[in-house]
Parts: sequence; structure tokens; C-alpha cells
Amino acid sequence: MMRNIIFILWLLCVCSELGAQTAYDYTRLKREKPGRGLVVIRKDPAVNVITWRYLSADPQDIAFNLYRDGKKINKAPLAGATFFEDKISSDKALTYTVKSVVKGKEETLQSYTLPANAPVGYINIPLDVPQGGVSPSGEAYTYSPNDASIGDVDGDGEYEIFLKWDPSNAHDNSHKGYTGNVFIDCIKLDGTRLWRIDLGRNIRAGAHYTQFMVYDLDNDGIAEMVVKTADGTVDAKGKVIGDPKADYRNENGYIIEGPEFLTVFSGKTGEALQTVNYIPPRGDWQAWGDNYGNRVDRFLGAIAYLDGVNPSVVMCRGYYTRTVLAAFDWKDGKLTQRWVFDSDTPGNESYRGQGNHNLRVGDVDGDGKDEIIYGSCAIDDDGTGLYSTGLGHGDAIHMTIFDPSRKGLQVWDVHENKKDGSTFRDAATGEILFQVKSKIDVGRAMAADIDPTHRGVEMWSWDSGGIRNIKGEITADKVSVQASPTDSLAEVLSVNMGVWWDGDLSRELLDKNRVTKYDPESQNIKLLFTAEGTVSNNGTKATPAIQGDLLGDWREEILLRTEDNKNLRIYVSPYPTRYRFHSFIEDPVYRISMATQNVAYNQPTQPGFYFGTDLEHIFPEKEVVINGTSVTLDAGIPADAYRWSVGGTERTRTLTLTTADIPAGKKTRVELTLTFRGYEFKDHMYITLKP
Repeated sequence: MMRNIIFILWLLCVCSELGAQTAYDYTRLKREKPGRGLVVIRKDPAVNVITWRYLSADPQDIAFNLYRDGKKINKAPLAGATFFEDKISSDKALTYTVKSVVKGKEETLQSYTLPANAPVGYINIPLDVPQGGVSPSGEAYTYSPNDASIGDVDGDGEYEIFLKWDPSNAHDNSHKGYTGNVFIDCIKLDGTRLWRIDLGRNIRAGAHYTQFMVYDLDNDGIAEMVVKTADGTVDAKGKVIGDPKADYRNENGYIIEGPEFLTVFSGKTGEALQTVNYIPPRGDWQAWGDNYGNRVDRFLGAIAYLDGVNPSVVMCRGYYTRTVLAAFDWKDGKLTQRWVFDSDTPGNESYRGQGNHNLRVGDVDGDGKDEIIYGSCAIDDDGTGLYSTGLGHGDAIHMTIFDPSRKGLQVWDVHENKKDGSTFRDAATGEILFQVKSKIDVGRAMAADIDPTHRGVEMWSWDSGGIRNIKGEITADKVSVQASPTDSLAEVLSVNMGVWWDGDLSRELLDKNRVTKYDPESQNIKLLFTAEGTVSNNGTKATPAIQGDLLGDWREEILLRTEDNKNLRIYVSPYPTRYRFHSFIEDPVYRISMATQNVAYNQPTQPGFYFGTDLEHIFPEKEVVINGTSVTLDAGIPADAYRWSVGGTERTRTLTLTTADIPAGKKTRVELTLTFRGYEFKDHMYITLKP
């Protein structure tokens, strides 16, 4: 009897929390239009892997045919995963074509040529390395590829790479010293460099200075790039912004005087389209929190759908003390200020000192417009403060739907104050759902569904005491979580990045150039893959240039630089999968998490929907006996569509004896078909109602 009551209470609890998740109006939202992302890699000398996108505009019954050099290679139309293994041994160039099949009619979608003597496992992108130099202090420096972003610059639906080049003498703000210039290239996947921008001597090199936002801001099919500039910045056409002779570097290499600009560049040509004064100006630079030029130059950036229709760019300054966010719209060739949020404005004092070295963006309050999760606080779509938790600055942050039965998005955040440790909170209200206090600066955190034996997304940090589930419970007592950058990743759970890689619904972990997988049964860490000959970026942060849904099916690719800094490599998963989901890149929260990945301390992609193993286990209990005349069943997961075997198309279904949904006293099988991002999941349970 107690078991039945607990079950009923669980159902009522779930139903009481039903509500909007992200509430974008996709009929109005101006999103990019990604193409098929067809890509071919060699899995081994005898197998080529072909993978492409399944898009939200596709009918659910769409199938595909594949052709190699004009000859079809699949026996029947491919109605399952958009992943295919072609068993062929050849070092010659091969051209593959994907065609859609709808109601028996073929349509050619895209072709891709695998080059002769292609490497195994990746696409190689040769680079044009900038020439090194010598700083005013006599220090020689060279260049290496650093963070990257993506954007379609020619309107063909395929992404180009925007690559930031850092000099070897780049510095953290807390370290003095001159740096070489920062360059940004736009590169096609075959290595063709479309253009290069030189940010000039008055933009210092380092993780906190240059946050480059790449997005199609005016919905013309061509991406723009928005970045902070200064006197001496040179666009790809050779045009100099401001005074080309100006040099504002002081004897310590800091730049604490001179004009500061914000420039919109054409993604197609690299030409500067408009330059305005940066908001806010540094003003009294010591008022930002120190006397040498560190905290005044802490910058962040974001893309956000602030009006629920068009993307805006948000450029930010400060988080240790004063915090300022300035939102702009780019339309008809003009940059227009939308709003400015300033913690120095009366009434905003509680937002002072709350920012992180990173941020998250999404519709957290269900109004169809984006908010900015700025560390321990949130800024509403209209530029007013939504809430401040007062927990202060931190180094890592994650936002997604952790708990699919709970309304809205949640945030996993860590704090530097040697007190508040790690917190799990409601993204819309700031309510702390659970907290793990700590006496250290908790400098790393990670969140991913890695354990199918616990519902929702798991989370952990340097001092979380282990893996935590959505209730705050420790789920494993044997595995150790990485507690410092020097810990061996063969023995501990990493805390830097994640990647959907091996084809199941769990997420894998990415750290340095290695992909690992957590085994919840043994509580061991399994090494899946090492990208030999490559290295990660950003020191102990150990991040790739970018990771995310760059190409192919719903899974993610990894972009890394080679050890000699002369090439980039895009690694594509060689693992088959049985799932076919709409490309994650179409989700605005996910897409923006890729656009902001280059910001300061890089964080992994995360979607605005729940994704994990619970999708295959809708009903945690398979057989239930209810002493009563009705019971309410809840799918427990936001989805595109629901279909109950007993009739009904809503997320919840109340079964009653009075309406003869099921017979009294008889064990009855109830099935649910759930359509999630274009893929159907099915589950069932047995219900007995005893009046």
C-alpha cells in the first residue's frame, strides 16, 4: 500500500511542476539555415564513414540514398541514422553524394569529395601561420592557433572556421609583459584562407581580451563578426581603424589609455563595416578593482535573441567589481544600441562582482526571449536585472535541462570565495536547489548525463565530493573527480569539456586531446580515443579550438591543432549510432553556446532541451497497482509529440475507470510513443486500477 501511495505522490509532484521549457516561437525566430553538413572520413584503410544532417524541416518519414562516384552504395533507402559505413579499400579521391527520398522521389542534396590518401579519422586543414616577431622588450615570439568559432560566410549552408591566432607571449591579465598582435582568420574546411584581420598592437593578447562573436546578425545568410578593436587594427582589405601610428602600451605591456572601439566585420570579406566606441569606456581604470590594469580589461561576449525574433550581440566588461553589459542590433548596415546594464546604476548594486569568466544564454523564464546568465546573476532580455544570488565570481558554469521533470533550465555553477563551493540553481529564479560548500576556490566543474542509473544530468566539480545527481546525492563512492589540472585522467573523472561521441545517449568527456567514458557499473574511466599528434589550447583548461555539431549527424566534432601548429584537424566520430535526431545546431541555446565557447574560460556546448538516457526509460516503474479509480501518467520529458496507446496526445494522460480507459482490476499494458527531435522513443508500463 505504501508503495502505491509513493507512486501517486511522485506523479502529483511531477504534474504540479509542468510548465514551459524554452518557449521560442520558431515561426518568428530568425535562425541560421544549416545545410546537410555531409562529411566523409576514413575509419580505417577498408572503411569510409559518411555522415550528414537530419534537419527539423525534414518530414519524419524522409529517407536517404548514398552514391559513390555516381553509383548507389546502399541497398534500400536509409530511414535510420544519418551515418553509413562504406566498405572500400582505396587511396583514390572519391566523391560521395547524399540524396533525399520522400514519397519515392529522389532529390540531390550535397556532394563531398574525400581526397586521395586521406588520413584516418579526421579532416586535415592546412594553415597559413603568421610570421612571428620581437616585442619591445626584445622577446621573440611565434604563433599558434587558439580558439575558434564558426559561421557561414558565403550562404551555402556550410560553416567556415574563424580562427584566433595567439602569440607565444600572450598573457593573462594578472601578468605583465608585452604581447604580439592577435590575428583572426576565416578559413574554409579545405584550408583556403578567405581573409585575415590584424587587431594591432593596442589589443593585448590573452584569454580575457578578445571575445569574437560570429553570427548572422542581420539574417541575410552571411555571418558577421563583432570584436573589440583599437587604433591600429587592420581589416582584411588593408583599411586601418583609427591612428595607425598610435602605441598605448606602457612599460609593463598593459594598455590602459587610448580609444577603444567595437567593430562589425563582414564574414564574407573581412572588411570593417562599422566601428563605434566601446561601451563602457574604461574611464578611471583603477576603479575597476586594482592599480595595474588587470580587472579593467576583463571582457565577455554573447549572442542573444533579446526580442524573441532577431539575434543581438552583447559585449560585456567586468565581473570582479563593476559589471556592464551592452546589447546591440545589426540591421541595414547599422549598429544600434539596444540597452546597457550597469551594476553602478542605482538599484543594481547587488549585481556587482557576480560575473564569471564565462556566461550562458537562453530563454530561462519561458517568455520566448533570451536572458544572460552572468555567473551568479541573470540579466533579463530588456536589460534589467532578473536576479542576483550574491554568491560571487566563479570559473565555470553549465546550463541546460538537468531535470526533465522540472520546469525550465537549471544552472550548475562554482564559486571562488572559498565558502560557497558548488551550487545547483533554478535558472529563472536563482533558487538554490542544492549546494556543496567548500573552503577552496572551486576552479572547475562539469555537467553531463554519464550515468543511466540515475535520472537527469549528473554534475561534479573539483570539490563536489563526487558525482552528484539532480537531488544532490552522491552517486558513486569509488570514482575520484579531478581535483587539480595535474591529476591523471586515466584515474579520475575530468572536469573540462564534454562531447557526444560514441553514439549512445550518454555524453563522453573531452580533456586535452582525449575522449573518455565513465562506466557507472565499475566506476572506472575508459579511454575511447586519443587524437595523436595534436595538442589542446589554453594551458590547464586543456580545451580544443572548438567542439560541437560542426558537421554530420547530431553528434559532435572536435577541432584541434597539430603539435607543429601548421594544421587544424576536425575529428569526426567513427562510431555507428542507431539514433537519428534533428541537428543540435538548430537549437538556439546550443548554437549560442558554440558562439560563446571562445569567451575567456571556454565551456562545452549544452542544449536548451533535456538530452540523456532517460529518453529510453520514460517510466521508471514498469508495473503499478493503484487502489483507486484513476491515475495520471506523465511522460516526464519535454518532447515534440506524444501518442498514448489508450488515446491522447498530451504529455500527461489520466486513466479512469469511469471513462473506461482501462478495465477495473485487470493488469493493462499502456504504451507511449514519444517523438523527440524527429526520433521516436517507445516505452510501456502495466497499470492495475482497483476501485
